Amino acid sequence: MLDSNPWYVRTRLKTRQLLLLVALDEEGNIHRAADALSMSQPAASKLLRELEEMLDAPLFERMPRGMRATLYGEVMIRHARSVVGSLDQAREEVLALKSGQLGRVAVGTITSPAVSLLPAAIAQVKTTHPGLSVSVEIDSSNVLLESLAQDKLDVVLGRLSAEHDKLQLRYEPLAGEPVCAVVRPGHPMLADATTRSIALADIARDTWVVPPVGSVLRHRFELMFQRASLAPPSNVVETPALLFITRVLEQSDMIAVLTEDVARYYAAHGMVAILPVPMDCQMDDFGIITRTGQLLSPASTQVVRALKEVAGTLYGALA
Repeated sequence: MLDSNPWYVRTRLKTRQLLLLVALDEEGNIHRAADALSMSQPAASKLLRELEEMLDAPLFERMPRGMRATLYGEVMIRHARSVVGSLDQAREEVLALKSGQLGRVAVGTITSPAVSLLPAAIAQVKTTHPGLSVSVEIDSSNVLLESLAQDKLDVVLGRLSAEHDKLQLRYEPLAGEPVCAVVRPGHPMLADATTRSIALADIARDTWVVPPVGSVLRHRFELMFQRASLAPPSNVVETPALLFITRVLEQSDMIAVLTEDVARYYAAHGMVAILPVPMDCQMDDFGIITRTGQLLSPASTQVVRALKEVAGTLYGALA
């Protein structure tokens, strides 16, 4: 039976056993896993057997042509990847510090802060710490949080929902996301807006470019019309792709719904114009998300500090 004292595992667990778990998951075969770790197959089998005896649980099913992780094995593999990833990160940080650099940080962000907050924060960090290496991934919050859980990201700029395990995540709110209607420059509706106020009812039957069904913004967009006792637009083009949105607006009189930061960015470059129509359609706030069980690296700490400073300037009180 597995000893309930955590020190029992901590003092007996070997790093090579963790490496073997990861290799077995990737190779699906004890021989190939052993080769990947430059050890003999009997030595690999012994390491695995000792680990299973220590945990008092079978970690892999022995199949005719390989091995498949059990539920116990899947748990251990997930944590083994986390430990191995942390060790690799520690080595990279030590080497970076020895070479006069600060290290590396991987940031994931949703679209709005990707065009306003994050570029300014990274520019600030690179000015004071030119040796710091930054990688950026842009996606939905759910995708980014999955990458955060897998140690592929260090910091996420996104939003939490009820489905996320808040005990495992640290969340610091930064700002909300107002929404705008946008059209091409020169759209006839812009001329109308100079002589009269445009209401939601005036554009409910127009062709709209909207996010896909199931997205938060699409739900809020349709709810906005329902609250105004209007049927949501049925003549729609569905896409999350900003490049397509700006191009299709350029070649038509369609109307698109975008978050305000994104709309202002494209408007500043003359690619769209913001339609002056009230949009009672605000997204939930977004913020800085990190893992509670993991200390931030020096590089991540610098990026988080810059994000908070820039957010205070851009968004004010909530930051």
